[in-house]
Amino acid sequence: MLAEAGLAESGLAEAALAEAGEAAAKAAKAAGVVVRELGTIDELGAMITLFDEIWLPENGNSSLRLDMLRAMTKAGSYASGAFDLVSGELLGACIGFFGPPARGELHSHIAGVGPAGLGRAVGFALKVHQRAWCLRRGVRTIAWTYDPLIRRNGYFNLVKLGARPVEYLRNFYGTMDDAINGGTETDRVLVHWDLCSELVADASCGRPRQASFADEGERGAVTALSAGPDGLPVPGLPLADGSGARTLLVGVPADIEAMRVSDPAAAAAWRSTLRDVLSPLLNGGARVTGFDRDGWYVVSLRGDVG
Repeated sequence: MLAEAGLAESGLAEAALAEAGEAAAKAAKAAGVVVRELGTIDELGAMITLFDEIWLPENGNSSLRLDMLRAMTKAGSYASGAFDLVSGELLGACIGFFGPPARGELHSHIAGVGPAGLGRAVGFALKVHQRAWCLRRGVRTIAWTYDPLIRRNGYFNLVKLGARPVEYLRNFYGTMDDAINGGTETDRVLVHWDLCSELVADASCGRPRQASFADEGERGAVTALSAGPDGLPVPGLPLADGSGARTLLVGVPADIEAMRVSDPAAAAAWRSTLRDVLSPLLNGGARVTGFDRDGWYVVSLRGDVG
């Protein structure tokens, strides 16, 4: 019986690996790229140059060091690049490192796509490649952080990939003066990507699960944060309002990056208000179960959600 069980488990593992590899190949083909590991000095230098072109760090100070990347890849950490099939140009890249051995988890530190690769699902191809790479090494979880105010990132991480938030991190990196963060505090949400879950497997194969603000409202969800007529954040009813609502809808602005340039005070107001609403929810046991593309987190207050 033990031998049979072992064979069954091995068969499941082989099937999962094959599915992950096929999903990665399909995603790369759809994006018109080849995704492969990076390791040489020249390749890692190209990754740094690409990231600098994306984030435009202040005073030209790169966010990564070549010697550190070289050491990380030598130690077995993940570094990949997406290259255009026709021109060979590096369009996107991703770097991740491992946490404590017992956790069996990769922390995906930076992933970015340059202007030439936008609109082609290059970022999706990179992440699905990362999933297959990890599964081949027995790693079942990938973690990373993202700015919960950036709507497109929320949609990409929670819908396109099927990751789920596990913690709200206040000013995690300190103030960052690059073109994307704009000198603001760097609140982040930590997500876990359960690589073997049905949710993630479906998402990796191009079958994401969409959330709907309208549908959730019909089921009794209560709006906990939205934008007012002036674009400023408007908190909803207090959580202890006695409404009996078990699902909350937490909104974010359409383009917080543009707001940081055009109206820094409004952007700061959104940062502090979202922090006040989402942080106690996530860190108090609530779970984000979905994201509406129009900028709404679906937050369940039930303790039995995944």
